[in-house]
Amino acid sequence: MPDLLIELRSEEIPARMQRKAAGDLKKLVTDALVEAGLTYEGAREYWTPRRLTLDIRGLTARSADVREEKKGPRTDANEKAIEGFLRSAGLASVSEAQVQSDPKKGDFYVAVVVRPGRAAEEIVAEVMPGIIRNFPWGKPMRWGAASAEPGSLRWVRPLQSIVCTFGSEHDETVVIPFEIDGIVASNVTYGHRFHAPQAITVRRFDDYAASLEKAKVVLDAERRKQIIAQDAANLTFANGLDLVEDEGLLEEVSGLVEYPQVLMGTFEEDYLAIPGEIIRLTIKTNQKCFVTRRQGSEDLSNHFILVSNIEAKDGGKEIVHGNGKVVRARLSDAKHFWTRDQGDLPDLDTLKPSAEKFGLDLKKPLDQRMAKLDALNVTFHAKLGTQGERVARIRALAEKLAPIVGADASLVERAVVLAKADLRTEAVGEFPELQGVMGRKYAGLQGEPASVAIAIEDHYKPQGPSDRVPDDKVAITVALADKLDTLSGFWTIGEKPTGSKDPYALRRAALSIVRIALERKVRLPLFDLLKSQKENIQESIRATQAREKAGFLGLIVEIHGVVGDGLDCERDLLSFFHDRLKVYLRDQGARHDIIDAVLTPDADDLLMVARRAEALTAFITSEDGKNLLAGTKRATQLLAAEEKKGTVVADGVSEALLKLDAEKALFAAITQATKAAAEAVATEDFRSAMQALSTLRGPVDTFFEDVLVNDEDAAIRANRLALLKAIREATGTVADFSKIAG
Repeated sequence: MPDLLIELRSEEIPARMQRKAAGDLKKLVTDALVEAGLTYEGAREYWTPRRLTLDIRGLTARSADVREEKKGPRTDANEKAIEGFLRSAGLASVSEAQVQSDPKKGDFYVAVVVRPGRAAEEIVAEVMPGIIRNFPWGKPMRWGAASAEPGSLRWVRPLQSIVCTFGSEHDETVVIPFEIDGIVASNVTYGHRFHAPQAITVRRFDDYAASLEKAKVVLDAERRKQIIAQDAANLTFANGLDLVEDEGLLEEVSGLVEYPQVLMGTFEEDYLAIPGEIIRLTIKTNQKCFVTRRQGSEDLSNHFILVSNIEAKDGGKEIVHGNGKVVRARLSDAKHFWTRDQGDLPDLDTLKPSAEKFGLDLKKPLDQRMAKLDALNVTFHAKLGTQGERVARIRALAEKLAPIVGADASLVERAVVLAKADLRTEAVGEFPELQGVMGRKYAGLQGEPASVAIAIEDHYKPQGPSDRVPDDKVAITVALADKLDTLSGFWTIGEKPTGSKDPYALRRAALSIVRIALERKVRLPLFDLLKSQKENIQESIRATQAREKAGFLGLIVEIHGVVGDGLDCERDLLSFFHDRLKVYLRDQGARHDIIDAVLTPDADDLLMVARRAEALTAFITSEDGKNLLAGTKRATQLLAAEEKKGTVVADGVSEALLKLDAEKALFAAITQATKAAAEAVATEDFRSAMQALSTLRGPVDTFFEDVLVNDEDAAIRANRLALLKAIREATGTVADFSKIAG
């Protein structure tokens, strides 16, 4: 079967777009071919900084014929109905239609429409121009004289050539010649821009890839990554160093070169006095280079790895020299930032009010930066006030959280007021990714306690499902306060995530709180904390409104319009936490029905929910668990059916109305099991609580064998249903067993 080769070569494709663009090309082309009636055995996409390539193997040479029967009106229908049918079916007269009989509906016309298959070349030539013209680039451009014309081609960078060949492995291939804005598809491509710019004639993928290889183009991006990683590791090892691996940078660099050449540069050792994080980001961000460390050490070396796209005649000396000049200039800037951040600000007198507000020591550089952050009224969010006001809110919440977590209150207080201070440092101004990291370093330099320094960095964590959770109690407290304030704030002003949109990463913040609570075993009274923080936020907004009347006029009215005067905000946010908890527990292997069984709408202690789910998961498959489930379900299902019919259920069980031994025995068993379960739940021993409740299985079975629940006597019937209600209430202290499958 024939193969199809497509290459779209342009002046440049930004590295961050290449992988997605190649995937888009594959999907768009294969979907279009399949929709047109073709099939294929396999397809693979490739990309370099200058080209997108698609190799489709085993494509059918033509689409199959399609036979379609189109049912028409009855043969005795009026003339207009028949004429309309003929037009829609493409028939010239009734004689071209067939007549079919239906025992019930009589005779009717049927048009048999046969659409012959089409050659694959014709289909490809038809679909490709539209795919290229409508390609989903984020920010396409126009170029040349044609760009002034309506509907001219838009591409990420100027499109220079198109290859489109088709043919089987042993036969000669053909070019499928379609044209877009003067660019005609052919079998000609070009190699490396500098080493092999000559035209290359290709037939099918295998000789295309081999020809490009000879022309200094490594087509496969994964192979380019392997070459870079291996050559960099070998070069560093040969020099007594280790490469500091960076998968994101490796992906980016592999998208900048078609013919990777790995070289090593150096900078002065004096720059190693700068924190390693700054060195790494400076070299990575500005020069797309890797840093190295001394073998067996965590300390960085003064050597860096760069990747060139050219095999230089001088062995790369000039390339290394040029990159080294830029790296040294950038590190000089970074050293300047690092030094200035440890010095005094020039306007300390203006910072005294802010220092008093937060208990800051203006003799310390980091304290000065926090005072400056507050004094400048740096906005956190237009509706939620300044960064200073936010720190004040976090401080109030952290004060409540400290005893819950078991953290030192004075250390929490200090960590909170310094947590955002590094936002005013020059290092973080240049590299925002270092917020928290630089705060920790500067805190250490000015002699802050270790827990305070750690909390400044770790209060941002975890920042994703694979990120670590803080383990220092001060850091845990500040992290919880920071994230709870964020969530409560945006809920208060009505800016919640919608669909796939979550511009403030609120889902991540909620999941982070879930992870901290569960992985660090923190009992959070979420509902009370959220209610308290909403009040703090509203007070903060009122203060801002008073300070900037024009900017915040009428905002409180808007807030009440969003959340109302009751507890809608807290309930809605609690439900949001429940959704994140479900995601987390399912990822940990918990069954969805077990999660639903233990998660009630007002459950705000996430750790307890998780413990109940864990205990129930372990218990439900045991023999006692099966007994518990069977006994409970039989009772609660019958009760629910009667309640649905409106049958009267007594408020409580009357022993005087218990006539039969089976119902007396059940009542005694319920009383005993309820007491034992309640005692176990009080000590959070949910497995023992379930074990106590599982003893009801025998009495329940005997009850249903010997007792008619729907007795003719209404009082007895209501009392027996109250017995079943007592079972539901007893088991409800552990879980809602009606939601468990099986």
